Amino acid sequence: MTAAARAGLILAFPALSVIALFFFVPVIIALALSLTDFDIYALADIHNLRFTGLRNYVELLKTPLFWSALGNTLYFTSVGVPLSIGASLGTALLLHSRLARFRGFFRTALFAPVVTTLVAVAVIWRYLLHTRYGLINYGLAHLGIAPIDWLGNPHFAMPSIIMFTVWKNFGYNMVIFLAALQSIPEELYEASGLDGAGWWLQFRHITLPMLGPTLLLVSILTIAGFFQLFAEPYVMTQGGPAQSTVSVLYFMYEQGFKWWNLGTASAVAFVLFLMMFTVTALQMGVARRLAIP
Repeated sequence: MTAAARAGLILAFPALSVIALFFFVPVIIALALSLTDFDIYALADIHNLRFTGLRNYVELLKTPLFWSALGNTLYFTSVGVPLSIGASLGTALLLHSRLARFRGFFRTALFAPVVTTLVAVAVIWRYLLHTRYGLINYGLAHLGIAPIDWLGNPHFAMPSIIMFTVWKNFGYNMVIFLAALQSIPEELYEASGLDGAGWWLQFRHITLPMLGPTLLLVSILTIAGFFQLFAEPYVMTQGGPAQSTVSVLYFMYEQGFKWWNLGTASAVAFVLFLMMFTVTALQMGVARRLAIP
């Protein structure tokens, strides 16, 4: 080992130690807990702890509420992720265009929801979506539309949470897209313009290919974030109505901290991890096939 390599290991050792202590060790412990019946009785007396193998995973697959939570999470992700990425990219293109005025103000204003406290803005949105006093229904009433029970109707509860989440988070990806757009050489657009290419051909053959790596990064981050749906239904609907907004993470929280079935909750966590890992691996595979660096 060279002197430079040894120096690098010495400098990286403190950071690697912290990562091992606060990430890998808890993950290993959680994996071990998922193979036991660790509950409130074992918490009181460790001698009550028993090794159960894969029983938690088998019982989990037999639980109807878990499948409902999984379906809600997939619905939330499959609808919310395209909306979020589309809103982020569209807004970034508008702010990057030469026609945009007051760019700095709009960038700051549109990014502001990202840095606000989720619980605080979720409470505000609960009032905006209120059936009788909400501002949204007040506006619909002036259009002759009857009030909608946004958070009390199973058909509207999850779309309402999707709408709120997209508004809350799209500014983060917008900033990433803006940075990527600013890195595209203007000479490419000027040369294509001289050849007669319009804005659509420029977007299709220049902007999108150049944004390929950024789109991959944004999609991975966004899908991972949307799979971890918890705070929104916890604050806005408490998993209702009729369990239509119970997510996998919300189900894990109830198992672990409401019913104290920590072994089952750990199993849910690893099932969610496997789902996210599989989706990420599929995205990376598609990116390689499309030759995205």
